[in-house]
Amino acid sequence: MSLVSERIGQFFHDGHRLEFTEYGGGDRWVVLLHGQLMPRRMHQPLARHLASQGHHVVTLDLLGHGRSDRPDDPLLYSMTAFGEQVVALLDELGIESAVVGGTSLGANTSLEVAVAAPERVRGLLLEMPVLDNALEAGILAFAPLLFASRFVPLSVAALRAVTRAVPRGLVPFWTGIALDTMDQRPAPMAAAIHGIFFGRIAPSSRMRQRIQAPAMVVGHPSDPIHPAADAAMLAGEMPDARFVEAHSILEWRARPARLDGLASDFVAECFAREAVPRSVGS
Repeated sequence: MSLVSERIGQFFHDGHRLEFTEYGGGDRWVVLLHGQLMPRRMHQPLARHLASQGHHVVTLDLLGHGRSDRPDDPLLYSMTAFGEQVVALLDELGIESAVVGGTSLGANTSLEVAVAAPERVRGLLLEMPVLDNALEAGILAFAPLLFASRFVPLSVAALRAVTRAVPRGLVPFWTGIALDTMDQRPAPMAAAIHGIFFGRIAPSSRMRQRIQAPAMVVGHPSDPIHPAADAAMLAGEMPDARFVEAHSILEWRARPARLDGLASDFVAECFAREAVPRSVGS
């Protein structure tokens, strides 16, 4: 893979600081969004691959994540608010339209962008969307984290102290991402989980059916929190979407060549098409 330029930037939205990284250059923009509680750095390998193929990639830490501000008010966190932050990023960088995508939380946020500002979305690159079939597993996975951060905050603070002591340069990349994900402060973590799970998880099925942007939806087998059935259902709802089944939950992390190639081809196809304004409606 060829070397690409990387630049860190920041902007302010509704009084809060958000940080991002740009990879590569040009006007074929791609925005990649992380999973819940994870940092934007999780998409560094894919961003570097896409940038090496001539795309201009931006990874963003949404509010409450990574190196962006982490307020402790649950009312500041929602999928719609995250979508607004992505549109604000496009405005900040002067991006007319981009392929927008992400993993889990990032996939759902991308759907919000496609609904709120369809004319800004050239395509959707969605991995592990969280929809109807993931509700129970999502509650089981994140309710204990909400409980711990609210009622046993010392446990979260202690874990943070331990993980911050580990030099990231001495551990494998994905171990570092796991350590960054565990680097949480109790009050902001509780606020983020509360705001996300007690709000709208994703646009309604009716709204999703009106998304005209081309989409590539990646689902994983044997993943209870992100069932492949949700990804397949989403691909079936949108009129110009394709479903790609990963070989395993870890394929895009451990052996990314196949999915990286499919993603790069998809992004190229999106920019080969003529961009037209799209209206989703409510």
